[in-house]
Amino acid sequence: MLHLIFKAMDKDKIIKQQLRLQRLLISVFKKYINADLSDIDSLISKSLKQIGEFVLADRSYIFSYNHVNNTASNTFEWCAKGITQEIDNSQNIPINAIPDLINVHKSGKAFWVEDVNLLPNDGEYSLRAILESQGIKSMITLPMIKNNELIGFIGFDSVREIRKYSKNEKNILFVFANMLVNVDQRKEYEKRIKDQEQKKEELLKYLSIQNEELSEYAQVVSHDLKAPLINIHTLINWFIDDHKEALGESFFNPLNEVLFNVERMDFLIKGILDYSMIDRLELEDTEINFNVLIQEVLKTMLIPANIKVTIQENLPSFSGNTWKFKQVFQNLIQNAIKYSDKENGTIEVGLTEKNKYFEFFVKDNGIGIKAAYFDRIFKVFTKLESTSSSSGIGLSIVSKIIKYYKGSIWLESKEGFGTTFYFTILKV
Repeated sequence: MLHLIFKAMDKDKIIKQQLRLQRLLISVFKKYINADLSDIDSLISKSLKQIGEFVLADRSYIFSYNHVNNTASNTFEWCAKGITQEIDNSQNIPINAIPDLINVHKSGKAFWVEDVNLLPNDGEYSLRAILESQGIKSMITLPMIKNNELIGFIGFDSVREIRKYSKNEKNILFVFANMLVNVDQRKEYEKRIKDQEQKKEELLKYLSIQNEELSEYAQVVSHDLKAPLINIHTLINWFIDDHKEALGESFFNPLNEVLFNVERMDFLIKGILDYSMIDRLELEDTEINFNVLIQEVLKTMLIPANIKVTIQENLPSFSGNTWKFKQVFQNLIQNAIKYSDKENGTIEVGLTEKNKYFEFFVKDNGIGIKAAYFDRIFKVFTKLESTSSSSGIGLSIVSKIIKYYKGSIWLESKEGFGTTFYFTILKV
């Protein structure tokens, strides 16, 4: 009779303990839900301590997988008083060093070692040797799976004594593991939203500056393009008014045709300028192979037979706007071609990789640029000589694009020997 009473009391004790663990998980979950993103790491550390103490573990931890490098690293750890920390010794562990654990976790199950002494002794790199080196007597680890991908695991070590986990305890610990996955997913989503909001703010700021510049540009272009048309229109009308009685009507038909086309051109210019003022959506960034991009640019250009263009091999690939970078290289290479005065002209396109950025260069052996132009050359409508038919906009476009990517642009030049344009693009 007494053994039935004790059995009932033990059962009641187990039920109460499970209820307390459930209430603890609910409390932890509520804190996660209401927590600010900046507090998540602190809450994870606290919850590891709470759950670890509750299940009488000596050490609790989280490992995260790096599937690019095929390694696992300890990212969070709690240790009971007197228990040695192992987090510094548990970084960048090769995944192939723990195949049994990985295979069990991939099936969605817990990896449990009730008694380390019962594991096979397969040498110094065996699982038993690794666990014994950390003084572990029992261990349980539970997989963290996000979107059907194994992203890590949580674990509980028993160092002082062997620890057995009931089926219900395992189930509750699985709930905690899934809770941590949800927290990780929330961190990822909130970071993505924050990054998008920051990018949006930067884009809005850039568009605001761009709109101001476009407005100024439109006024300048409008005046420069329309002034000759107004003069032509005025002179023809004066001529017609002065000679309409002396000359027949048929004589003025060609002049009226000119007036019609002048007015048509005036409307066309106005339409183009109005179109340029409309807010344009940015094209999405794509992965750019810069060797391919520059070759595509060269195919669209007329390169004289006496000029040789050399492109450095194995230029990097990174995300960017194809149209913008084509504009950069097209303007710099075209500029080099235009100011080539040698019998054998050379243009080199290459790159030097720095710690935090890529440094591109376009080098030529042309006429060179006076030092007085170094600061002015990137401003709109600045030309090296007044007789040129160029717009004076090309290098200002290049500068604007490089600034958009938070880079810098400058040049080195010596008259009679050539010019090298440099620009930087931050690594992402």
